[in-house]
Amino acid sequence: MSQDESKRLLIDLRCLSKRFPGVQALLNVDLQVARGEVLAVIGENGAGKSTLMKILAGVQMPDEGQILIDGSPVRIANVRQATELGIALIHQELNLSDNLDVGANIYLGREPLKAGLIDRRRIAAQAEQYLDMVGLDCSPRTIVSHLSIGQQQMVEIAKALSADARILIMDEPTSSLSSRETDRLFEVIGQLRDRGVSIVYISHRLGEVREIADRVSVLRDGENAGELAKSEITHDNMVRLMVGRDISQFYVRTPHEVGKTVLRVEGLRVPGRAEHAIDFSVRAGEIVGMAGLVGAGRTELLQVLFGVDRAERGTIRIDGKLAKLSSPLDAIRCGVSLVPEDRKQAGLIMEMSVRENLSLASLRRDQRGGLLNRTAEQNIARDMIQRLAIRTPGAEQTVQYLSGGNQQKVVLGKWLAMRPRVLLMDEPTRGVDVGAKQEIYRMMERLASKGVAILFVSSEMEEILNMSDRALVMHEGRIAGELSRDQLSEESIMQLATGNILAA
Repeated sequence: MSQDESKRLLIDLRCLSKRFPGVQALLNVDLQVARGEVLAVIGENGAGKSTLMKILAGVQMPDEGQILIDGSPVRIANVRQATELGIALIHQELNLSDNLDVGANIYLGREPLKAGLIDRRRIAAQAEQYLDMVGLDCSPRTIVSHLSIGQQQMVEIAKALSADARILIMDEPTSSLSSRETDRLFEVIGQLRDRGVSIVYISHRLGEVREIADRVSVLRDGENAGELAKSEITHDNMVRLMVGRDISQFYVRTPHEVGKTVLRVEGLRVPGRAEHAIDFSVRAGEIVGMAGLVGAGRTELLQVLFGVDRAERGTIRIDGKLAKLSSPLDAIRCGVSLVPEDRKQAGLIMEMSVRENLSLASLRRDQRGGLLNRTAEQNIARDMIQRLAIRTPGAEQTVQYLSGGNQQKVVLGKWLAMRPRVLLMDEPTRGVDVGAKQEIYRMMERLASKGVAILFVSSEMEEILNMSDRALVMHEGRIAGELSRDQLSEESIMQLATGNILAA
């Protein structure tokens, strides 16, 4: 940052660090924002962007470091203090009460009073001024649920401006907007910048960053990775700073021949992304990684393949046979299993024992005369605890008392007991320690060697690079490209994940 820019510095974050159990989210991170500047903060999933913004907005406190506003040290202990300092965070998921009108939302918690009652006339008059500032042509008395997502976003901005916000933090603000709404948002950002409001803009859409940012700050693995001035902001420069870490770890792959196609998807249109037709296949003994940024549609695709959601159109074939997947039970009957992204919500019943969880998917298969087969349950539990090295005092241990890695092994064991033909895995090593990761990778390798077709989603680049025989890269609901093992690199994946289709 130049000397002139430092003179008009509004925010100066110095050596911020934040640690969560088992994770160093931020380490000695510096960030500066000048008055009337649009600063884009970019990085891969898990780079620390959200943690940094939550600290600035008073949602979380740093473990170490200093925050300066207008050159003076401040302590931001909560959202109210951040608001008083002129800092507003506009979340990706909008934080409006859709049963209230626009004016009520703008002044929620700060309502002007008259004779001890809320002065609705004054709210409407003042709200109209801020709606004009953001160019939203609607009455302050319009119920928020009647507005489009783009219009609701403008209400959020008007709300921030009404609280005298000098710093607007926008987290993936265009993720649910149409192109026209996005253009309007960019116009408003330009107008706010001209008025001296600073914008911190977080986005995975690098084309947008290139269009509106005055400067780019890049985070990688919770640390500063570099900055780009306006003249340096190009797609390739951003990708280079986002990637590039050492990925030599503990992945062991043994070359083996793959077999016939087990899973074939043709013309599949996923709910919410029906404008894109998806085509791909996975062969027996093949491990196919699915990469992409948050919101690319990877989880939604797996949910369709497991029958959680129904496809709008298209076909799914298992071993050459048409599979009609109207429910997870249909998928299980076809030999498909899913290790979900959120093990606590969708993978386990936390109050049940290890034995009960491991046998959960097999109940229908192993029952005797409509009753539980206790012997089969115990055999499954004993086998999976041994095969997956699940660290537990015993099969009757309640699963909520296991570590995250061992809980994940229970989820895997539940499906391995079904001897799947296709194993779908959504973020299989999220929230587990290094040792558990290594064991999960070995398990994937063993299953592939036995002919199981594996399709796994991961936001960890090194997993995709080291565990995949091929990688499919998704961008905004479509397959942006396919990379063979010898084409795999962090840069080639990020080029596709950020919309550069020609990079394939």
